[in-house]
Amino acid sequence: MDTLTLFLTLMLLAFGVFTLGRMRSVGMSVKAENGFSNLNSLPFYHGMLTGLWFIVPSLTVLLGWKLLENTIIDRMIVSSFPADIQALSHSELGLKMNTVKNIAADSVQGLNPEPYLLAAADKLKELESLNKIASSAVTITLGLLLGLAAVWHIYPEKKARNHVETTFKNILLVCASLAVFTTVAIVFSVLFESLRFFEQVPFFDFVFGIEWSPQMALREDQVGGSGAFGAIPLFVGTLLISFIAMLIAVPSGLMSAIYLAEYASSRTRAIVKPLLEILAGIPTVVYGFFAALTVAPFVRDSGGWLVSILGVDMIISSESALAAGLVMGVMIIPFVSSLSDDVISAVPKSLRDGSLGLGATRSETIKLVIIPAALPGIVSGVLLAASRAIGETMIVVMAAGLAAHLTANPLESVTTVTVQIVTLLVGDQEFNSPKTLSAFALGLMLFVVTLGLNFLALKIVKKYREQYE
Repeated sequence: MDTLTLFLTLMLLAFGVFTLGRMRSVGMSVKAENGFSNLNSLPFYHGMLTGLWFIVPSLTVLLGWKLLENTIIDRMIVSSFPADIQALSHSELGLKMNTVKNIAADSVQGLNPEPYLLAAADKLKELESLNKIASSAVTITLGLLLGLAAVWHIYPEKKARNHVETTFKNILLVCASLAVFTTVAIVFSVLFESLRFFEQVPFFDFVFGIEWSPQMALREDQVGGSGAFGAIPLFVGTLLISFIAMLIAVPSGLMSAIYLAEYASSRTRAIVKPLLEILAGIPTVVYGFFAALTVAPFVRDSGGWLVSILGVDMIISSESALAAGLVMGVMIIPFVSSLSDDVISAVPKSLRDGSLGLGATRSETIKLVIIPAALPGIVSGVLLAASRAIGETMIVVMAAGLAAHLTANPLESVTTVTVQIVTLLVGDQEFNSPKTLSAFALGLMLFVVTLGLNFLALKIVKKYREQYE
């Protein structure tokens, strides 16, 4: 059976074991006026304990099985290849395995595969069929054995509730640890590939270089002093577009949050806030179309009009940082407004009443009491919006272009770090060339910059939180 069917079967069997354990505990109990007098735990907990003994080991084994099955099957298929084929490189063996899988899926038409590929495809079908049967049999059998053993060991004095609560606490701990382990794994994977890149390109040439043309350094002998991997234009473009976006999002979002939290009636708030948050649900590709088809031509035409008035000799690009930044700022307004609205509304009413009671006006209360008290939450919202702006890709591709220009002019075409990462990794790429490995170096530098911004924001939040608590 497939994975979904197996999972549903395991859940159904777990419910059956739960019912069986509950019924057995009820059968052992002595019914009293206030419940079950001789049971240390309620029958529900006995049933939950037996159900957990079934489902937790079964799902653990199933997860490990699914993580390893493809690797084991691929190795078994490769071992069936002729010796000269097994001596090929890893990437070439990967292409052979793709061909075998396509043959097994009957998706190869008009070709005449070699005999060993046909034999490998037949073996792959056999192994996949055997794998489904074995995974189903092992997980179901293991769960039934442990679940029925747990049912058999039910006795009135057993502290089933303590075991169930401990199990759920450990499950929650594992879930909470997944985020930490995932972050560590991502950092180490990016760091490892970045070190491979810096073995071929000097670190300072990458960090302080002012030219970004990775297509000029496809061969190792072209890397050297060509300066093709200078990352400064990318980070300048990222900061320029993000700065323009924050100039739009932060004042607009903060002012709208103050109005909704302090001035708007409940009826107006119920209408305006959902409409404002619709902006967060619009796909970024739609914003990109809007930026490319509407905002960018407007910026080009209006910018040309302004240049003609000032008498400045300047070419207005059809793809500009200003167009991308304006649309991106509109996109991230809900991130600032929603969080700021929530933290402003959470300021205790006693602070408002105390300020108004001392004779302050409503605007003075907002400026001198509410905003300082809500500042940590507002900074968090602004930080979230900044992270969203730095990580945006689609709007920049469609409105600002792909050219890496070192400029502070918002009317020129620029690009960002995330856009270049996507560009470098699109298509079939070999992960041993400086061009491809540079994407990981860019990711590592972006991670370091974002981490620094987070640290700075936390210091600011801590300072003001201590002042107003």
